[in-house]
Amino acid sequence: MSEHEIRDIIAPDLQVLFCGINPGKSSAHTGFHFAHPGNRFWKVIHQAGFTQEQLKPEQEQRLLDTGCGITMLVERPTIQASELAGAELRDGGARLREKIAHYQPRALAVLGKAAFQKAFRQRHVAWGEQPERLDVTRLWVLPNPSGLNRATLDEMVAAYRQLYLALNPSA
Repeated sequence: MSEHEIRDIIAPDLQVLFCGINPGKSSAHTGFHFAHPGNRFWKVIHQAGFTQEQLKPEQEQRLLDTGCGITMLVERPTIQASELAGAELRDGGARLREKIAHYQPRALAVLGKAAFQKAFRQRHVAWGEQPERLDVTRLWVLPNPSGLNRATLDEMVAAYRQLYLALNPSA
């Protein structure tokens, strides 16, 4: 039984599936992904080119119209992702692989390097596109948009923009 009402925003053949680590308490309370006022996800994906306007968390279903979706590695809400056990992230990685095999997005963007390392049992991970794929799905590691992340807005937008341009070379 889930501790919240947050559901995946997902459909077959998406351009990109963004994968957050787990819901924060604000998201769990509201039922929407990236709902904390300090979270920069909606601003970052807009400025990077994925959406024509900056969506609000309660408009999350509109992401499907842009070819984007959202899922999470772990469903358990926490104040900080560091509260998650490694086993939770590894289990989440296994579930994520199943989702990717079923929905086959062009790209999976895991939002957080440490979470990606644990979920996919990788030691050395660079930011950006990863050398391996999950079948047809390209793997990317992007900065987590949480307000707790030290990366600046400009740094995040630049990282997400690289993904956008890789998926839309004529943009």
